[in-house]
Amino acid sequence: MSISSLSRFVSLSITPQTSKFSMSHFTTSLSDALYTHLQKNPNNTERALNSIKPKLDSICVNEVLDKCSLDSYFQIGLRFFIWAGYQSNYRHSSFMYSRACQLFKIKQNPQVVLNLIEAYRAEKCVVSVKTFKIVLNLCKEGRLANEALLVLRKMPEFDLRADTNVYNIVIRLFCDKGNMDMAQKLMEEMGLIDLYPDMVTYISMIKGFSDVGRLDEASRLFKLMRGHGCLPNVVAYSTLLDGILRFGTVERALELLEEMEKDGGDCSPNLLTYTSVIQNLCEKGGSLDAFAILDRMEAFGCAPNRVTVSTFIKGLCMDGHVEEAYKLIDRVVVGGSVSYGDCCSSLVVCLIRIKKVEEAEKLFRRILVSGARPDGLASSFMIRELCLENRVLDGYCLYDEIEKIGCLSSIDSDIYSVLLVGLCQQSHSMEAAKLARSMLEKGIRLKPPYVNKIADHLKKFGDMELFTRLSSIGR
Repeated sequence: MSISSLSRFVSLSITPQTSKFSMSHFTTSLSDALYTHLQKNPNNTERALNSIKPKLDSICVNEVLDKCSLDSYFQIGLRFFIWAGYQSNYRHSSFMYSRACQLFKIKQNPQVVLNLIEAYRAEKCVVSVKTFKIVLNLCKEGRLANEALLVLRKMPEFDLRADTNVYNIVIRLFCDKGNMDMAQKLMEEMGLIDLYPDMVTYISMIKGFSDVGRLDEASRLFKLMRGHGCLPNVVAYSTLLDGILRFGTVERALELLEEMEKDGGDCSPNLLTYTSVIQNLCEKGGSLDAFAILDRMEAFGCAPNRVTVSTFIKGLCMDGHVEEAYKLIDRVVVGGSVSYGDCCSSLVVCLIRIKKVEEAEKLFRRILVSGARPDGLASSFMIRELCLENRVLDGYCLYDEIEKIGCLSSIDSDIYSVLLVGLCQQSHSMEAAKLARSMLEKGIRLKPPYVNKIADHLKKFGDMELFTRLSSIGR
């Protein structure tokens, strides 16, 4: 019996005797019994479910949804999903919302959501604001802005009043859709019914305006936050900064960054903030200007991490400032926030991408000599490049050196097949056999494009048994 099945068996075995929901001899699982109960009570599903009050978990809910979707009981399945979501002993995860959307094809057929609300009305079901929130979260998962708005408009028919969270879900959907006029209309509507935008509302709106390049409106809203009792934090600042970096000027972005530094506290720029600014400068060909951001970053007590450095190195190399990349590495390594091996590995990859393979190889070997550890990406790039240059034996020797220092675990599995093909084609039988045995020990499977090529060569070496074992891994 599986652990999940055992868990359900135990939970059922301790169900009080007074329960109206009988599981005779425990031969029927909870999900099967729930499904049967739903089939027998297709009308006012919620009342029928409330009479049994089973102890739910995500496995059980998922199994019931599966059964309902397979038998095309879409409406009953959705109603069960909504009901389960507001039970006190259970809460849907984001995965379960995604699962429900997938099983009931909500994106393809959004009308099922509106049909659900109509069924509640027709059967005079007792529903709550939480019921509507779960329905709206389904709309959110399916990115159904228009349907979410219709659901919002249906709430008064059930004598329910939307709260700020309800409006936030609908506003966020229209912001994601880029329909900022409707999002703004809904935000203004909140004030008419004595609701107040909160931090979530403002950040959604600022992001929405920023995403469509309406920076003046985003900035205006950002300033209004303070007057409405929502003090900007680093998330709000970073959201606006992201929009300015994409659609505004560098000068304007730096002004906002300076404002964040002055405000401090919850508004203080963090690692992600500075890295975003450096990345933007590099993407716009201003990698040398990014050194000033690094200065400010370090002065503010924020050390760069590997992502910051690799982004910076990439920008410098693309702009043709390779010497500056070396200086950057020296500076960062002295600071101690990123290792020599990680910094140089990033530079090796960048050098290969800009076709400076010879320099990349020298640097890679320098990493090995220093006792540092190159990362898997740099190792994979370097070996592949040597093979492409028809220097397969050099590639194998490099592989052997990397193996000795224990860095092979992160190498791309494709590299093994590329290297093995090259060794076979150049008749390096001893090295090919050694590599093949190593692949076998590590459980690395031959990639399909190379299987036939390697088979032909290993036949010549008389080692088809090794090939057969190697090609069968993972089948």
